[in-house]
Amino acid sequence: MKTTRQPLYQRFAEQIRASLQNGVLRPGDRLSSVRQASQQHGLSITTVVRAYELLESGGLIESHPQSGYFVRARFGAESTSTLASALAHDPAFPVAHVSPAEPDRSQPLPVSAEVDVSRHVLATLKSIHQNDAVPLGSPYPDPTLFPARRISQYNGAILRSGGPLGVLDDLPPGHPDLIRQIVRRHLETGLSVDPGDVVITVGATEAINLCLQAVAKAGDTIAVESPTFYAMLHAIERLGMRAIEIPTDPRLGMDIAALKKVMQSQPVAACMVMPNFQNPLGFEMPEENKRQLVELGSRYNMPIIENGVCNELYFGTAHPSVLKAYDKRGIVLYCSSFSKSLTSAYRIGWTLPGRYREQVEKLKFLNTLSTSTLPQRAIAAYLTAGGYDRHLRRVRRTLQQRCDIMSAFVGRFFPAGTRITRPAGGYVLWIELPAAIDSMILYRQALAEGITIAPGRLFSTSDAYRSFIRMNYSYSWTLQIEQAIRRLGEMLAAMLE
Repeated sequence: MKTTRQPLYQRFAEQIRASLQNGVLRPGDRLSSVRQASQQHGLSITTVVRAYELLESGGLIESHPQSGYFVRARFGAESTSTLASALAHDPAFPVAHVSPAEPDRSQPLPVSAEVDVSRHVLATLKSIHQNDAVPLGSPYPDPTLFPARRISQYNGAILRSGGPLGVLDDLPPGHPDLIRQIVRRHLETGLSVDPGDVVITVGATEAINLCLQAVAKAGDTIAVESPTFYAMLHAIERLGMRAIEIPTDPRLGMDIAALKKVMQSQPVAACMVMPNFQNPLGFEMPEENKRQLVELGSRYNMPIIENGVCNELYFGTAHPSVLKAYDKRGIVLYCSSFSKSLTSAYRIGWTLPGRYREQVEKLKFLNTLSTSTLPQRAIAAYLTAGGYDRHLRRVRRTLQQRCDIMSAFVGRFFPAGTRITRPAGGYVLWIELPAAIDSMILYRQALAEGITIAPGRLFSTSDAYRSFIRMNYSYSWTLQIEQAIRRLGEMLAAMLE
């Protein structure tokens, strides 16, 4: 009986699969380029490509434009990666290299505190582009993910049209074309919004500041997640208010019962939260928790400022819901921008301030008078032309792949005892290092070698996150980034010695 020989591409794919199983190749490793593999194994280009395609279709490797093929490392509750599940039970791969544990729920003290983080944050932000440093500490997504050229074309076309661009055309609430597109976008993602509810701002930062100023005064106490995004703390510091940190779970978000207990023991003027893909933890708050939080705010007449800047950057199959969708009394002041999903160059944001709309619009006029018309119209033109959803699908897919790769490399090269979050979206990892590590010392040592990270001190009013860092995984995976993570692992090992 005549036997059929296995095709060359299948045999080559089996060789690579065997290398995965015996530990020669690990999650995050880069495979040889197609041309290199062709030369190394005496195979045709077509054979190598077909082998890589077979492995990719089986979920074992994944391709990255301009970077090559990588061993896949998929993390997350919904992940069904063949490789991840196999390695989790394979003694050849230590568990720490596959999926390090997550940080525990935070346990901040239930006391309010003055906020003084701006000087630390400013110094960190200045260092990000110092001497072409590796931007693992950047608070912004990789700008090459954005359609900057296309938006610039709309910008140029508007300038050439010779239409009015005067200050009076910029007055609050904002340009009607952009407001209409924002309302349409909210409707498409499940939130019915009246155009009269929208106020355009200079990015989400101004939106958050205006909303906080509208609902609280100097000396008031504001509840925040712990850890929290430092832009929230900046707003509190700027207005002379105090912050009280609420225990926060890296999967579930703010502990609603703990918030209620704090509210029953002391006055809380407002609550500031980031329920979807929170920076730095990356969680998506469950639906029931969102509903309970809004109900709690309504019962105690406590305004809730919702930061939704990362809502478009989800890794799941559906757009996340927002707190605003549960708001029946106008207590939720929703804030967002296009800076994390479309372009950070123009700094265009907006707010849906609910019952506080009049105050917010007045404060907008008093604080910055207006938001420039030109970038509003350019973004509106881009959104009107279509293509935003296609762009977002590409960005989400890219971010999830880069998250997987960086998570695998951190698990492989950082010391035992390291814990990392499992982001449900966004572009940052929150990493808990062994307790003996001082992340400010690591930050300074890394900066001296051209590597930036964000030390945990920036995300709290206290020193509770002394041994934590935040790292940005949105940038294209390059040899420079790979070497930076390896070098950070070496620094950590030396510090522990």
